[in-house]
Amino acid sequence: MIYDLIAPFYDSVNRDVDYVAWADFIEKVSARNPLIPKPELVLDLGCGTGKMTLELASRGYDMTGVDLSVEMLHIAKTEAEQVGLGDKILWLSQDMRAFELYGTVDLAVSCLDTLNHLTDTKSLRQCLRLVHNYLIPNGLFIFDVNGKGKFERIYSNNTYVMEEGGDVCVWENYYSSSRGICDFYITLFSECEDGRYERHEDVEREKMYTLRSLKTSLAECGFEFIGAYSDFEFTEATDDDERIYVVARCIKKGI
Repeated sequence: MIYDLIAPFYDSVNRDVDYVAWADFIEKVSARNPLIPKPELVLDLGCGTGKMTLELASRGYDMTGVDLSVEMLHIAKTEAEQVGLGDKILWLSQDMRAFELYGTVDLAVSCLDTLNHLTDTKSLRQCLRLVHNYLIPNGLFIFDVNGKGKFERIYSNNTYVMEEGGDVCVWENYYSSSRGICDFYITLFSECEDGRYERHEDVEREKMYTLRSLKTSLAECGFEFIGAYSDFEFTEATDDDERIYVVARCIKKGI
């Protein structure tokens, strides 16, 4: 799995992400939900190296972090133990289209375009139905997606080169605007103890979802669409924004 290999690069790539401001936004959104008290049990879906999981755990939430990459979770678990939060977080290595929790959660979050990795509507709805299943009635799902602006201006057909220690990662992007799909051709050169380099290659993919398609999928999976924002100040988002923050409420019939 390529994300196991690039795990050491992950935090470097996202070094400019303000997790504190993001967590503040999550708490502001949650406070606007009058139907449930302050959440206690929180799911971080596609948690990666756990930066958001740790930030929320440090604020007193009981966290469950789900990610498919074992290496990402290893980094997250190690850091959690180092800062004394090991007993506040349950880490699960699972596919977000088929994950299982031990019970319901009050709030679910998913950060850094995790859902863009679900590259067809069927997969997206499999994930949304599971989130809906494990949320309490009226619990919120707060997630972000990369919008058209990110795909066309940042991804497009660009190439990025990253270095971390003795390793080098080359990231080549090919974007099809007609399909709304961007393929990432990733080549990793990892340094061995004897000075030689091992080469690893893989292809990852993201899909650009319009706000209209997201609203439709959320409704099909039992959610009420609350809003979509382009920043943490609740500015209304459009498809042309680079990052879109979406808020939806879990509706359970008869409850």
